[in-house]
Amino acid sequence: MEDQSFPECQAQELFDEFVSASTCRAAMRSFSQLCEHLQLDPSTAERPLYRPIKRRLNYWRANGLWAKLDRRGAQEEYQRARACSDVTCVIIGAGPCGLRTAVELSFMGARVVLLEKRDTFSRNNVLHLWPFTIHDLRGLGAKKFYGRFCAGSIDHISIRQLQLVLLKVALLLGVEVHVNVEFKKLVEPAEDQHRHKLGWRMEVSPKNHPVSQLEFDVIIGADGRRNTLPGFRRKEFRGKLAIAITANFKNRNTTAEAKVEEISGVAFIFNQRFFQELRQETGIDLENIVYYKDDTHYFVMTAKKQSLLEKGVILQDFADTELLLSRGNVDQNALQAYAREAADFSTNHQLPTLDFAMNHYGQPDVAMFDFTCMYASENAAMVRQRHGHQLLVTLVGDSLLEPFWPMGTGVARGFLAALDSAWMIRSWAQGAAPLDVLAERESLYRLLPQTTPENMQKNITLYSVDPTTRYMNTSPLTVTPAQVRHLVDTGEEAGLTTDCSDIIRLPSPRYIRQESFSQSNQLLTWCQEQTCGYHGVNVTDLTTSWRSGLALCALIHRHRPDLIDFDSLDKSSVEENTRLGFDVAEREFGISPLMTVEEMSSVEEPDSLSMVMYLSQFYQLLKDSPPPAGCLRHITDLRSALIAPASLLSRLGTSLSRKRNPKEHREALGKRRKTSQQRREQQEVSSSCSHICFFCKQRVYVMERLSAEGLFFHRSCFQCGSCSSPLRLASYTYDQHAGRFYCLQRSECHLSAPAVRKRPTPSDRAASHRTSIGSQSSAPSLSDSLISAGRRPSSVCLCVCVCLCVCAAVLVCWQLLLYWR
Repeated sequence: MEDQSFPECQAQELFDEFVSASTCRAAMRSFSQLCEHLQLDPSTAERPLYRPIKRRLNYWRANGLWAKLDRRGAQEEYQRARACSDVTCVIIGAGPCGLRTAVELSFMGARVVLLEKRDTFSRNNVLHLWPFTIHDLRGLGAKKFYGRFCAGSIDHISIRQLQLVLLKVALLLGVEVHVNVEFKKLVEPAEDQHRHKLGWRMEVSPKNHPVSQLEFDVIIGADGRRNTLPGFRRKEFRGKLAIAITANFKNRNTTAEAKVEEISGVAFIFNQRFFQELRQETGIDLENIVYYKDDTHYFVMTAKKQSLLEKGVILQDFADTELLLSRGNVDQNALQAYAREAADFSTNHQLPTLDFAMNHYGQPDVAMFDFTCMYASENAAMVRQRHGHQLLVTLVGDSLLEPFWPMGTGVARGFLAALDSAWMIRSWAQGAAPLDVLAERESLYRLLPQTTPENMQKNITLYSVDPTTRYMNTSPLTVTPAQVRHLVDTGEEAGLTTDCSDIIRLPSPRYIRQESFSQSNQLLTWCQEQTCGYHGVNVTDLTTSWRSGLALCALIHRHRPDLIDFDSLDKSSVEENTRLGFDVAEREFGISPLMTVEEMSSVEEPDSLSMVMYLSQFYQLLKDSPPPAGCLRHITDLRSALIAPASLLSRLGTSLSRKRNPKEHREALGKRRKTSQQRREQQEVSSSCSHICFFCKQRVYVMERLSAEGLFFHRSCFQCGSCSSPLRLASYTYDQHAGRFYCLQRSECHLSAPAVRKRPTPSDRAASHRTSIGSQSSAPSLSDSLISAGRRPSSVCLCVCVCLCVCAAVLVCWQLLLYWR
């Protein structure tokens, strides 16, 4: 009996060894030993592989993991692992996104071969996780492999640990992982298909590796920014020079280290005293800093160039960013001292030791880089066709879209792209037309850069590979099949370039800054174009030019002149202008401010990162919406000689507004002052600044902060004041008198009509925006003109307006009649 139980005990020990493996090599070795002991050949066994393992391994510790994988595999989109059973996929790179793609394809029954040129996972940097990412990983059994995964309020994980978790899941699903194998290039099918019926293959290093003979249908690039797959052109987004420093210190998990609080993201604008004291005591000048406690003590900060020069970290100032941050121009010892001193001060000297963790080169894990230069692929996928063989080529992860690290979007959008790519491959496997497959994929890719937790589907438990379960608005007609014809490469025309460094640069901006970085970014250029011609507005940067509030109001007025009467704004009323812009943007566009009005106007230069994040939302929303014709006063047309009734009425309305009698003016001014005073008092009572949560009165950092009604709070604190259910920015009601938020179901029970302030849903805002754009293209009606200007003329003035409008219309008709005669 003991002899019979010994093999079973040994199998259980091998399983435990596999689950607890802390390196890539150890995980693969222990899994290979487990399969050998269970007499399973992963290359020929049933897929997903965990099912035959489950039948041969009777172990209570494994049962919880099998239950989770069974629950995930039962999703109807997978069709019981038959959705892609005839597809062979190659994935280049074993990063988090490449592994997540491999897992999803394996659930659909595809044969997945993953190549990784290294055999170690050594990246200590920590990733911020969105709620859906945490739920997704828990559903894959992350907690079984890494017991500390997102325990309590922790919402982050090191890249190394995330890779280990996903690698183990991938191995259990039957993914063929080959380490120390580097992808070199694609090998096209042979021209003579009668003698050699070979499809698409690849050249790898080492050349004699068995995968070089593998024929495949799909290849996925997940090897990061370098992207070795040809044919994908990239566009570049550059911002103002921002130098990031990342540092990882050893975490010995002592009691003293456990007591140190994390810093989820604090910027200069939100805690000026901290950064001023840091500069006075140490000479270190930072714009922001983040501290996460994981396998290491992970710090990431944005340092100012002048501070780095003064501290001797950068040896010589260069105008070119690459030369400035080149290894030969950086003193590594000074860089380590700089990072250690900043980390020690930011944790209030509570960390007992600050010894650097080692990277995969065996060097102290500290790095400095320019993170303002980000790349994004022009397209997400393409099809290559040669000699009767088609190959679907796609990108995921940083190869597709590089993240802007202060927003913590990297792994979340990477996982979304992985699911979108898997959905595309599913359609491909089921025989959909190539152009239809590409059109749907490109439509989803256009949604990806603007995706946030707030504008995704509310119920994350229903998320699946189907994009309609994740995105709010998925229109398959965003990109039509005719628009993606160029993404089908048949080899008949001039071949696509094989130089993976082919980068499309944006047009040269009109403004040159006298700094080490001499080019403005695309966002700045767009803002300059949108605000050009407005009196008192001169946008030269993304910080100081916006302090007066006029630029923000001009940007809104450019696209929605019905929302703001720009001519009535006073340049000296900085706070009133800023408050107006913030309120209108939040109410009409759903764009919440990242700081209070007082913070915006009280500093000489607002935080650049926060401003980029804020203005980028306007860019994503309005870039494809043409401004209404004639919204700028300096743009004229020869046809304006015939005065239209609408323009006459608009001018009349403006003059009527400006000629209100003194009593009306005093009453209106008093109402505005009273409203502003109430709002200021409310903000002073609730929260003195944007880094204090309105609900729990604790510090709230940039990475975890939401804003509504001019208030700032933790995402987790945003709950209904009656039933405590979580609220979303798209749907809530607010009681101004009581200062309480409610869900729509409970609002009628607690709010009186005058006190209710209902947040419009995204669809409402979109409909309102479309209606406004559409109405502005035609002559506005009398009521529209008066309402858009926010004016209340007397009945006498209204009659005069109607009469003049009719007269003007008759005059126009008469002139047109004479013209045609």
